[in-house]
Amino acid sequence: MGKSVSSTSALAARDLVIDVPGRADGCALNLAVEAGQVWGVLGPNGAGKTTLLHTLAGLRAPRRGEVYLDGRPLDTLRRREVARRLGLVFQERHDGFPATVRETALIGRHPWLSPWHMEGAEERQLAEAALERLDVGHLAERLVSTLSGGERQRLAIATVLTQAPAIWLADEPTNHLDLHHQAAVMDLLAEQAGEGRAVVMCLHDLNLAARWCDHLLLLYPDGEACWGPAAAMLVPEALERLYGQRLATAWVDGAPVFVPTR
Repeated sequence: MGKSVSSTSALAARDLVIDVPGRADGCALNLAVEAGQVWGVLGPNGAGKTTLLHTLAGLRAPRRGEVYLDGRPLDTLRRREVARRLGLVFQERHDGFPATVRETALIGRHPWLSPWHMEGAEERQLAEAALERLDVGHLAERLVSTLSGGERQRLAIATVLTQAPAIWLADEPTNHLDLHHQAAVMDLLAEQAGEGRAVVMCLHDLNLAARWCDHLLLLYPDGEACWGPAAAMLVPEALERLYGQRLATAWVDGAPVFVPTR
């Protein structure tokens, strides 16, 4: 199981029960996400992965328990303070108003700006670097509404990279991406952890989690959960029960690969 809440934890849950409509109370989560760690949240559709991520971000109230940011209760912090520490990649996004790719990336700097303060050269430089890193720099003048699903996803990640939070919460960050960009995004998130940030991401792809995550949280449809170092969680029996699917296991470059079998 994960570590208990401490003043050194970047993000932590104490006796946390997420509020999934129509489901009885599940397992209370007591886990700590430390700076430098990459956590993957795995589970079938409807297990509560997105609900958990939104609860950790303070966008949804838990049924009970508390979330802590840097050892302080999340619900006692001002939203601007939270926005400077937490960056959230949503699974679904809707265009609020016509904006270019560059303008959207610059939104990531808004938590750091004083009211009515415009973005300056430093903010534009951060945004341009993030767009280039996510391979959408050449689209900077395009309207977001004209982008493909994969381009929008990379822009969303570039916007959080521009924000430069200490903690990343990413809901299906590889959604809509081709194989090359999936690997590039996972490398980027691992790099963020390597620079001392904390990363928590919900994933459908078990093999991406096995290769890039060092800690895993398994959410079962009945509300049960288990978590800990990835090596301890990547047990075929537990994963087969998680997904209701038989799996064969192979090893590639030192990491397990799981393949569904009949």
